[in-house]
Parts: sequence; structure tokens; C-alpha cells
Amino acid sequence: MADQKKKKKRRKKESLEHKRNRILIALAVFAVVFALDELGALRAAFGTPGCVYASFVLFLVPFIIAGHDVLTKAWSNIRRGQAFDESFLMTVATLGAFAMVFFPDTDPHMAEGAAVMLFYQVGEIFQAYAVGKSRKSISDMMDIAPDYANIEGADGALEQVDPDEVAVGTVIVIKPGERVPIDGVVVDGATQLDTAALTGESVPRHAEVGSEVISGCINMTGLIKVRTTKPFGESTVARVLELVENASEKKAKTENFITRFARVYTPAVTGAAVLLALVGGIATGAWSDWILRGLTFLVVSCPCALVISVPLSFFGGIGGASKIGVLIKGSSYLEALSEVDTVVCDKTGTLTKGTFEVVATHPEQGYTADQLLELAAHAEAFSDHPIAVSVREAYQGVLDPKRVTESANEAGHGVIATIDGKKVLVGNDKLLAEAGLDAPSCEVVGTILHVSVDGTYAGHIVIADMLKDDAAQTVADLHAIGVRRVVMLTGDREEAAAAVSKQLGIDEYHAQLLPGDKVDHVERLLSSEDGKHKLAFVGDGINDAPVLTRADVGIAMGAMGSDAAIEAADVVLMDDKPSNIARAMRVSRKTMRIVWQNIIFALGVKLLILMLAALGIANMWLAVFGDVGVAIIAILNAMRAMRVE
Repeated sequence: MADQKKKKKRRKKESLEHKRNRILIALAVFAVVFALDELGALRAAFGTPGCVYASFVLFLVPFIIAGHDVLTKAWSNIRRGQAFDESFLMTVATLGAFAMVFFPDTDPHMAEGAAVMLFYQVGEIFQAYAVGKSRKSISDMMDIAPDYANIEGADGALEQVDPDEVAVGTVIVIKPGERVPIDGVVVDGATQLDTAALTGESVPRHAEVGSEVISGCINMTGLIKVRTTKPFGESTVARVLELVENASEKKAKTENFITRFARVYTPAVTGAAVLLALVGGIATGAWSDWILRGLTFLVVSCPCALVISVPLSFFGGIGGASKIGVLIKGSSYLEALSEVDTVVCDKTGTLTKGTFEVVATHPEQGYTADQLLELAAHAEAFSDHPIAVSVREAYQGVLDPKRVTESANEAGHGVIATIDGKKVLVGNDKLLAEAGLDAPSCEVVGTILHVSVDGTYAGHIVIADMLKDDAAQTVADLHAIGVRRVVMLTGDREEAAAAVSKQLGIDEYHAQLLPGDKVDHVERLLSSEDGKHKLAFVGDGINDAPVLTRADVGIAMGAMGSDAAIEAADVVLMDDKPSNIARAMRVSRKTMRIVWQNIIFALGVKLLILMLAALGIANMWLAVFGDVGVAIIAILNAMRAMRVE
């Protein structure tokens, strides 16, 4: 299967090289014939009017070499009843230029006819190169698809199987240099993972027993065994490939407008060119002059610059975003992202890490911070609650579960345990109140675990969900690029939300919300938006899916986010860095600037030269610039969308 894909790519590349070589040969022949014509060699050899017919035949050679595929395409489209496209315009205009040889009173225009076709094809090569370059960043992502998964047989030998055939819960072996084929958890070994293809992150990630690994990453150093947690079809790599493949289907409003515009514009200008030649010829009797004006009008009117550069700009923007680990599901979402002026964020897992850490220990007299952590860690020794895990991770000593003879979990309150024969309580103020103890207040924001030993208060531990390293920078960057409001919605307590909001510089926050409440708040914020601006919601949890769907632009945290959130979102941040929200918005705004630059430039230049052509001022050489020159400039401008700052 992999060999077939490589052969297919190789054939496509050879075809492009063949076309390039063909155009280079045609250009060389054209240059020789043009030099002979201009230097008078044809006149000297064939006399007058023989030189005209000689140049007709000679210029026809590079014309056929360069343009036979355009002529074939135009004829094929005419037979199917789909005549009006750029191939049709090029064919009529260039053949018309050659046909001017039958009007003896006009200067010959075979050179211009051959030049139009040649430079049109040069423009096509530029387009193919630009599309190839912008596609590369996306195709690099397409290369994350694994070819196989290693399963260890009964005799210890490794067998390569199709990733689709691997059942959930199967242990697979990933050797150094191989790609992780399916999402899972490391059960043996340790290594460094290269996640650049998925997240844009150049720094390798360490993985050891218990670490989650996502498909598409490259195992760099050690052999690891991974127990799969999803079937291949639901794994990260499969979702990413599906998103990339479907991205081109979601066209932006601007892109759809250009497509509709070209359908009306092309037959309209063809009719205008015919009308120009007929009316002018009938009115003045100078048929050759007015036919030439009509042909020039046709060459200039070709909508290549718009039809090529606008989709290419969007494609380049999507490709540029993928370089920084941001997947935009289509150009319609890229366009909407550029219009966002309100960003609404979930707190846990988006602005915070979603993992608890001990941020403060406040022991009472007679106890040290280490003793307080030791008691709490042993009391929580048998719990898998995230708070219990964070306490055990904070304790630096050796955990000895044998010291704990009794342990009872008081749901919603804490743990009561017997440690070294002493009764230890670890929990909230309600647990202490039941024991007849008063819990002192604490100024540090977070979840407070009070600790008592045999009825004596020993102190308290503060645990909090830590902010992501780039959370503050995210809010600052969003304000810097002109986002009017940054709003935080969370189900967390009021005081925790207030502290995070103040620390990050958030404009507005709402706390203690259920999933339905978040939708209501987003609805209210949407109603305050005017028609020109959009609202984006950023979340990562399964409970964020309804809000992601309702927002103008839904942005999901991809690496650790839930499947439902990624499915519902329009934009996916593969590395879970909220700072990439602002970067993605900058990419989208830059892309839209380039799109409108190309539209205004192409239409402006074409309208000017069309008027000059109708007045008989513009010649065929100026028409060549008005078509091919404008298209090449627009293509080069569109390629800037691929460069990410």
C-alpha cells in the first residue's frame, strides 16, 4: 500500500517536471523565432508577404508545444457544454490572434498569440508550485498515518499487523524510530516522543510507564510497550487525517463568491468581446482593428488571478496554521476566525492544566510542613481521587501503606484513617466540624485539606489547579490583536474563578456554571455581537461540546481534549497551548488581508486594461500582463499566507 502511494506521488511529480520541460522548450523555440522575426531574417529569407506566413508557421510550433493541453481541454469542455472557463478564453484569444494573418492590412499578431499561451502556462506552473508548497505542510501531517502495528506473538517474535485490526486493550510494541500507531498507555519501558508532526512542538516529550501516548508521534529513543485505549478509527491520528481531508470542503463566503462570480463573469466578458468586435466593425468598417480589440479584451478578461489566488490564499492559510499545530477544518472557519472579537474560554483544562498540585502547606505549632504532608499522604494512600494523587506526589518521603491500619472515605468530606495508632482526619471544614474542631480560614485560593491528629488540629494543605504557563500571555496577546472581550466560564467556585480572572487579566468571568448554563451565557454574549464580528469559544471537556457547536467558532484543545469536543469544534489546537489561539487568529487575519489584496488588485488592473482595450489603446502585450502578469503577482502574494510569524 505504501509503495503504491509513493509511486502515485512520483508519477505526479514527473508529470509536473515534464510540463515544466515542455514549456522551457517552447520558450526557447519562441525566443529563437522572435529573434529571427525582429532581426529581419525571415523577411530576408522569404520576402514580403512570405515572411508573414513563415512567422505564422514558426510561431505555431511553440504555441502547439506549450498549449496543446489547453486546446484539448477547451474542446473537451465545449463538447460537454461547459465552455466558459479560462481554457476557452485562452483558446479563442490565441487562435484569434493567429487568425489575424488573414487580415493583410493589420500587423501580424502571431508572436502575441504564442506569447499569451506560453505565459499562461508559465502562470499555471507557478500555481502548481505554490499549491504544492502550501500542500506540503498539510501533506507532512498526512504522513503521520502509520503503516503497521507490532504485536508480540507467543514465541516472542513481533508480527506486523494493520492498525485497523488491533483490538482495544491489546499490548503493542513500538521500537525506536517507529511511529505510534494507536492511542494508548505505556505499560513497559521509557522513551522520548517526537510530537512535531501533530503539535508543531519541537521539544521531545518524555513517556514512561503510565504515560498516555497519542498516535502519530515518533518513538525516538527506547523500546516501549503500549496498551491501546482506542480502536485505530477513533485514535488521534485517524481524527487528524479526517479533519485534513475534509478541510477543503468547507469553503469560505469569499471563496464561494469568487466561484459564483467567475461563472457569471466569464460568459459575460465573452459576450462583451464579441459585441465589441461586431459593433465596432459594423460602425467603422475597420473589422481587423475591432476584432483585435475584442481578442485583446478576451485575453485581459480571463479570471485566472481570482480563480487561482483566492482558494490558494485560503489553502496557504490553513497550511500555515498546521505548521504551528493548529488544525482549521475549512476556509469558512478560517474566515470566521478572522472576524472574532469576543473569545470565551473554559477554565479547567483550557487556561489551567486540569491537574491538581499542592501550592501551600500551613502547619500548626508542633508540626512541620513535611510532617503535615506525610500524614495526609498516608491517609490518602488508598485513594485514586485527583486531590489524593496530588498530595502523594507532593510528599517527598517513602510511602509505607503498612503504617495505615484503618481507612474510611467520607464522601464529599475527606478521609478518616488510623496511622501509627493515631486517628487522623484529612478533609474539608465539614469533616472537622463533625469532629468538633474549628477550621481556620486561609487567604490562599484553592481546595483546602485540613489535618487533625487525635483531636488536635495539625494544619492545612492548599491544593489548586495550576495555570498553564502561557495562559497570561494568551489573554495579553488576544487583547493586543484587538479582541474586545475575553470571557471565562467555569463550573468552579466563585473565589477560585475570581483569583484566576484577576491573575490573567480577563475582562469578564462567570463561575459555578453547569454545561447548560454555559450555553445560556454564550447565547447572551452572541446576542450582543453585531453582524460584522464573531464569538469564539475555547474548551476541552465533553461538557463543552454543546457550547463549541453553538459558538460562531468552536476551538478545542486537541492533544488531551475529549473526542466529543474535537468533533464539535471548528478549530483544533493540537498541542493544548492556549497561546496558539492568538497565533491562529493572526494567521486568519493575514490570510483575509491577502485575499482582499488579490481581489482588489486583480479586478483593478483588469478593469483598467479592459477599458484601454475597448478604446484600442491596449495592445496584446499589455493584455498578456493584464492576465498572466497579474495572476503570477497574485499567486506570489497568496504564497505569503503560508509564512507563519
